[in-house]
Amino acid sequence: MVSWIISRLVVLIFGTLYPAYSSYKAVKTKNVKEYVKWMMYWIIFALFTTAETFTDLFLSWFPFYYELKIAFVIWLLSPYTKGSSVLYRKFVHPTLSSKEQEIDDYLSQAKDRSYDAVVQFGRRGLNVAATAAVTAAAKISSLCSILVLFQETLGQGALSERLRSFSMQDLTTIRGENVDSPDEQISSAQSHAQSPPRNITETVDNSGRDKTP
Repeated sequence: MVSWIISRLVVLIFGTLYPAYSSYKAVKTKNVKEYVKWMMYWIIFALFTTAETFTDLFLSWFPFYYELKIAFVIWLLSPYTKGSSVLYRKFVHPTLSSKEQEIDDYLSQAKDRSYDAVVQFGRRGLNVAATAAVTAAAKISSLCSILVLFQETLGQGALSERLRSFSMQDLTTIRGENVDSPDEQISSAQSHAQSPPRNITETVDNSGRDKTP
């Protein structure tokens, strides 16, 4: 754990920050020699970082692995060993020069494919967005229709309740009259129909009495 922390600090400070500041000084002073020197270093350091990503996963168990990384970074930076210049001139530059045309063609094809992929992805995204917008609009329209029908239903219910409140019983109550309910009126009419009028009964009785000898 301690070796890992020390190696990360060395790579960060001496392998990244110090070369970055030195590159800034080379660009500011327009020193071509220093500029070429640090450009070679950054190429080697990029390859080192790429290889480090995989070696940390598979070779971190190796004894003195992190100590070797620290020594390698110091070797790259040392003005006595000039490790970055040695690696670039003997290995990197000849390899890239022989494969340069193939690499350029591959990068060009990758650029075209990536552009086509981005265009297709954009078209699909627009189609999905348009479909989602249409679906949302249809749902909103259906919801509005349901709300309108519900509002109309509530309006009809309120109107019927309002009309029911203005029945005959409510009107007579408002005027201060006491009117019997319909059931009471029907029962009263039936009782009057069953009992004959009093004056008719008395007339029949009087007429019968007159005819007797």
